[in-house]
Amino acid sequence: MPDLPTPQNAAEAALLSECWDAVLSYADLCTSGSASATRLATEAFTHGIDELRAATAASKSTGTGRRALRLPRIPLLLASVRTVAAAWETSGLGHRLDPDLRLWLHSDKAARYVGPPLHRPLALRGLRDMQEPDAVLLWLAEVESLPMSAVARRLGLDPAAASSELAQVRALFRDRCHRNHLDTPMDAHCRSYARLLDAVTRSPSAETPEDLSRHMARCVECAEAAACLRLHGGGLPAALSSGVIGWGGLAYLERRRRAAEAGMSGGRTDAAVDTGLNEGKPVRPRIGRTGILVTAVLVSALALTVSLMPVGGSKGDDANAAQGESTDGRSVADPGPTFPSGSKTKSGSGTGTAGSPAVADSTSRPAGNSDQEAQGESSSPAGKQGGAKGSTKSAAPDCRVKYEIVSEWPDGFQATVTVTSTKALATWSLGWTFKDGQRVGQMWDGTFTQDDSHVTATAADYNKTVAANGTFTFGFLGSWTGSNSAARNFTLNKASCQAAG
Repeated sequence: MPDLPTPQNAAEAALLSECWDAVLSYADLCTSGSASATRLATEAFTHGIDELRAATAASKSTGTGRRALRLPRIPLLLASVRTVAAAWETSGLGHRLDPDLRLWLHSDKAARYVGPPLHRPLALRGLRDMQEPDAVLLWLAEVESLPMSAVARRLGLDPAAASSELAQVRALFRDRCHRNHLDTPMDAHCRSYARLLDAVTRSPSAETPEDLSRHMARCVECAEAAACLRLHGGGLPAALSSGVIGWGGLAYLERRRRAAEAGMSGGRTDAAVDTGLNEGKPVRPRIGRTGILVTAVLVSALALTVSLMPVGGSKGDDANAAQGESTDGRSVADPGPTFPSGSKTKSGSGTGTAGSPAVADSTSRPAGNSDQEAQGESSSPAGKQGGAKGSTKSAAPDCRVKYEIVSEWPDGFQATVTVTSTKALATWSLGWTFKDGQRVGQMWDGTFTQDDSHVTATAADYNKTVAANGTFTFGFLGSWTGSNSAARNFTLNKASCQAAG
């Protein structure tokens, strides 16, 4: 851990360890590189801890035994990241921040977090108004995505009763948000929908009237209130992360969910693997001697087969191949920086077995090799005659997309899109069409534009590069009325993309 505030006791030392991973994960979203992320996280962590210590000292000095209402420690430290990022932008360090964050910092959305308290996001006000143990339980379970057993262990709760206590805390959060919503200055039109909004969000079976749906599509504050007041349907984590953190809240939520699924939450030192920081050396698979020998035999056999074909290279090249060496003098038993996977790439890629110099060099051999026809175009006329056979293999799609609706409620849903590309991508843009007129509201790990029923999702700066046979994932929140069928007609960089079944 970098230079951070010195813990005052063992309890604070454990707290710092638990919170640092969360702060670093969000700081990485906010910056343009890992070095800037570490610096932003360190400054924000120091700022937040100083604020916590000052508030604790002030509470003790009053002698009332009650603390001033404030956010729990993790969201307070995440808010410090936002505060320090704004200070960077003001002091000329904005070039270290994510470009989208810089735009957000100059928008009305950012102004809500420092403006009049009654105009601040509803989730932020609702969480702040709760007692700290209740707020911590809600945040760890909903946003940090920790399993209830881990939450109970961290907070000293009875594991058997933790789930029922969480249900009570959710209801308490809804009550705080409802009160704050009624206290919010609203125009007459929004005020007329306040009671109806409360009634609709209380019951999971209640249908949202069409006029209310149209109103929430245009009114950010009422849509925000609906997300906070609805306890069913799985939208509460997104409402909390977006309302409390602000910019990047949904992306942070997805990162914490993935980290929890991988067992890397809770201040573990290997959490950087999930956030993409990898402060130490990257973990690489160890290749044993047996694996290298097997690879050498396979590659040598392939080279020998090529040399026995009617049209082949020189005898010297065949001898080198039989001895385990490629024509350029490198040993084929040496896999280089990547280990051969044993699979061939799509037509036109110009490579064969991944990481194998002997196969990659086969494009220089004379025509007549069927493997060569599948790997790329030959410079000889005979190679061009084999194009018909190669074109049959190239008919396979270059990408596959999995569209998954994670959760759904009466007027909204959360979806995750996972794309696998057989080709390496310098950047990506995924398009699709909605059949039922759904509308995308918010997206993480990407940006979007929507024209009627067609949506185009574009890569963020930190995930635009995709390796061959690699995957990328993004998610979004959307609204729907009537029906919510899966998206269709996917295209990756304007080329057709096959939808996974």
